Amino acid sequence: MGRILAIDFGKKRTGIAVTDELQIIASGLTTVNTKELITFLINYTKKENVELFVIGKPKQMDNSDSESEALILPFLTKLEKSIPTVPIKRIDERFTSKMAFQTMIDSGLKKKQRQNKALVDEISATIILQSYLYNK
Repeated sequence: MGRILAIDFGKKRTGIAVTDELQIIASGLTTVNTKELITFLINYTKKENVELFVIGKPKQMDNSDSESEALILPFLTKLEKSIPTVPIKRIDERFTSKMAFQTMIDSGLKKKQRQNKALVDEISATIILQSYLYNK
């Protein structure tokens, strides 16, 4: 089995989470500058066996696509061309940032630590991945 890698795509930063090889546990991996994301993913997939990319699909409350979906679509095209051997699955990512922030509060992080947006993005990617694993 290969790992499943989740992406919480952002205009500036992108959170990344990954499973273990048995696809049981989702863990935050890192946050990457979005401009460097494709290069990071190419290098990561050369070192690790990645079976699937799970990418958040931002939705509005009325279930229509969010404005940030327009930024994600060109990335998806580049990703499919750059790493055609790894399939892509989209998953609703509504509320993941709020859930990530609440997770930080619940885990006792101080206010200064909770302002670390890169950490919020990484936790959001982990929540997306956990959601996928729970529903697969």
